[in-house]
Amino acid sequence: MKIALVGPAHPYKGGGARHTTELAHRLADAGHDVIIESWRAQYPARLYPGQQTVDVAEGAPYPRTRRRLAWYRPDGWLAEGRRLRAADLVVFAYLTPLQAPPYLAIMAGLGRSAGQHGPRTAVICHNVLPHERRPGDIPLTRALLRRADTMLTHSAAQAAEAQRLAPAATVRTVAMPPHLPGENHGAERAGSSAPATASLLFFGIVRPYKGLDVLLRALAQAPAEVTLTEAGEFWADTTEMDNLIAELGLADRVTLRPGYVPADEIPALFGAADALVMPYREATASQNALLAFSHGVPVITTTAGALAEAVRDGVDGLTCAPGDTEDLLRALKEISDPETARRLRAGVRPVDPEPGWAAYLRVLLAG
Repeated sequence: MKIALVGPAHPYKGGGARHTTELAHRLADAGHDVIIESWRAQYPARLYPGQQTVDVAEGAPYPRTRRRLAWYRPDGWLAEGRRLRAADLVVFAYLTPLQAPPYLAIMAGLGRSAGQHGPRTAVICHNVLPHERRPGDIPLTRALLRRADTMLTHSAAQAAEAQRLAPAATVRTVAMPPHLPGENHGAERAGSSAPATASLLFFGIVRPYKGLDVLLRALAQAPAEVTLTEAGEFWADTTEMDNLIAELGLADRVTLRPGYVPADEIPALFGAADALVMPYREATASQNALLAFSHGVPVITTTAGALAEAVRDGVDGLTCAPGDTEDLLRALKEISDPETARRLRAGVRPVDPEPGWAAYLRVLLAG
């Protein structure tokens, strides 16, 4: 089958780019003729305040990757659709409504709007709608989903949201398979087997829905030996977070490491952690729990979205209610017990990507 994947790939960073790239490799390994149509300029900088690209790839780049799309060249969107008419399947990686206009133009270029035969289309909804919405997000997403032959979502809640926007559309749901930066390490924590402190890690972009402020308020009431490292980009400056840390008296227990974390620095961060904490107020899905498990680190997560699906509560992690400082505090107190920390670490299983990817390809390629 001739398949075109339209979405970010290296040098773009992050889970979306890694997923598109890994999907291309997996489809090619299964015998398909695959290309990635990526971007030379994906968003205006003012609409994406974080770092967009990286110099060192987060995984093996896919060799047949073309970078002809640019947000400032709408004429190129339609031309791209015309170039893809020979494909059997065109798959769009949808991460933000900013992508809806170019994707709609590419779909129009495929010839389907004129009643011609053209490729089947599928939209992979990393997020059906963004957590922090702008005017126009809903109509843009609705227009795109109603044009696609198939939508692929990664949780039942996301499937329901997609179906509400496009009631007549075909929606399929399958769990997001592992697409982690670098290799699986199964790292041991530096230091003794019974640490005197409980070192927590918050990893990834800091945005309001991810609940770092909730974590800080819980940490302020947790035992003094519980410490936190925040590693990731802030979508605003750190002033508000610095002020909250000072207000809560946490200056000697919280380390901020603002900025994008390259893949080669991830093992050291997780190797120094007793647990990854995901205090999200709301969520769709995240690879961070699997990333922690690949380094042998247990996870504390809220039950927002599909976050807790990968975590066995009391076995390889602890779960708590979203936005609930007291319930998160309970989990922090539990992890501060060295015996609990050891038990949870012993319960972490190696990450096996194969079953997840086999199921993913099967659902995506279903006619």
